[in-house]
Amino acid sequence: MAESTSIDARSRNGDTEYHSPRARKATRIDLLKPQLSDEAYNKDGTLKEPGSGISSGRTTPIPADAPPSVQASFSARRQIRAQQKQRMFPTIEYVDRVSHFDPNSDYHDFSGFFVLFWIGLAIMVLTSMLRNLSETGYPFQIRQWALFKEKVVELGLVDGAMVLSTALSLPLQTLFLKGGALRWKGSGMAIQSIYQVLWLAFWTTYPFIRDWSWTAQVFFTLHLLAIFMKMHSYAFYNGHLSETLRRLNDLDTPERASKAAAVRYPSSRTHLHEMPQSPSQREPQDTNAEYVSQLREDLAFELASPLGRVSYPNNLTFYNFVDFIFCPTLCYELEYPRNANIRWLEVFYKSLAVFGCIFLMVITAEEFILPVLDASALRLYNSDNAMDFALILGETIGRLLFPFMITFLLVFLVIFEYILGVFAEITRFADRQFYADWWNSCDWLEFSREWNMPVHHFFRRHVYSASKNHMSRPLATTITFLISALAHELVMGCITRKFRGYGFIAMMLQMPIVLLQRSKWVRGRTLLNNVLFWCSMILGLSMVSMSIFDVQFFEC
Repeated sequence: MAESTSIDARSRNGDTEYHSPRARKATRIDLLKPQLSDEAYNKDGTLKEPGSGISSGRTTPIPADAPPSVQASFSARRQIRAQQKQRMFPTIEYVDRVSHFDPNSDYHDFSGFFVLFWIGLAIMVLTSMLRNLSETGYPFQIRQWALFKEKVVELGLVDGAMVLSTALSLPLQTLFLKGGALRWKGSGMAIQSIYQVLWLAFWTTYPFIRDWSWTAQVFFTLHLLAIFMKMHSYAFYNGHLSETLRRLNDLDTPERASKAAAVRYPSSRTHLHEMPQSPSQREPQDTNAEYVSQLREDLAFELASPLGRVSYPNNLTFYNFVDFIFCPTLCYELEYPRNANIRWLEVFYKSLAVFGCIFLMVITAEEFILPVLDASALRLYNSDNAMDFALILGETIGRLLFPFMITFLLVFLVIFEYILGVFAEITRFADRQFYADWWNSCDWLEFSREWNMPVHHFFRRHVYSASKNHMSRPLATTITFLISALAHELVMGCITRKFRGYGFIAMMLQMPIVLLQRSKWVRGRTLLNNVLFWCSMILGLSMVSMSIFDVQFFEC
């Protein structure tokens, strides 16, 4: 029996199956004779020495005067072949290692399940096609097709006008740079804020006034929220830089210039503990020449891009603004890391995947969501007591959970993997980390950080960091959740055409759930917290189905 060996990282992960030959036994000529030709033996019956020029039929003979290294290699190969002939069952060495699904395993490649997910969806589509062919003679019945075609030209024109209207921020920033009464800390910030409020109010109500379909309205609302965040980030970051440049220029006459410490704007990747303190928390500084020199250097450093190739105000160009609009990020920076070239084949594949995912979402809705709602509406119409209503509601929610989970995963993929991936390729945007492993989240705060990283970066940079300078961290977190909840309620209102508070309540319920998961009784229990996360996720999807149930049934 082979002795146990030390355990390394590979053996614990199970990456390699180790085979170790047994110790070589003494060679018995009488056992080897039937396997070797007569030319392999001397006249006295002993094996000829390696390197004698006798070939096994598999290797080229080596000369007798070959170097020792060549003779050693040749001898080792012959010995290994002889051992393999003697061994019927190779030795398998057993070591202490864990399975791939064990919590202590370092193995994380489960891409096969991703392949299985797509195969399952393909089987679902084929099954639906065969059933429709047998029942109606047509492979698909897409009742929602009219919704996609309704006012599509108007949608495209209005969406383009909405994006173009954000370009007003560029000439405003040019005016704020010139100073005077329109400097950013004077009336500039107020002008930009008023414009943003009016902009958001107008474009949010326009689809309701024009009575668009819910599909067009959801697309437009999601897009305008993203463009709104881009406009806010562009305006407020450049406004901060205009004040920084003014302070740097004022230091040319240090006697009259402000000596307050330089304010560094948090980047999209800044961690919470790295965010700058509020001015009231900073220590008073000296006014000597050394401090002024250091302050001048800090201000100049703030005006330069992270990569050092662009500095403010050279970025205030139309090309830079358009480039930011197309980049898959919501936080403006002077410069982004870029890839060397565009992979057009990758653009084609991801674009094809976008339409494929939309097709799968439509099939899921047609085959597994709308029939459930129609059947439940008919049953509800014939029911006459609260018990029947509760049973119908519970059954409907249960039957919609799995289709809504599939739809949720497809929405996640189409946005964060494929649409953002296409724009990243077109703009050569190098940072493709649009999400992390949110499926392993232990609470909703972790989920909010990892499933939608562009939005998380925006809220951390422009909402949380701006709020915590004037209030406590828990209150700043509450404000952040409140704004996010209002945005979710707006999207739900576009789907249902009614604002019943389902999206808002679902978002705000995350806070007590987080408090429960971070209590001393639950904190640190990763598996339990992940179970609680998924249970609350299912509860949230249940509320989505309840919202649709509400609109479908209460108007009967």
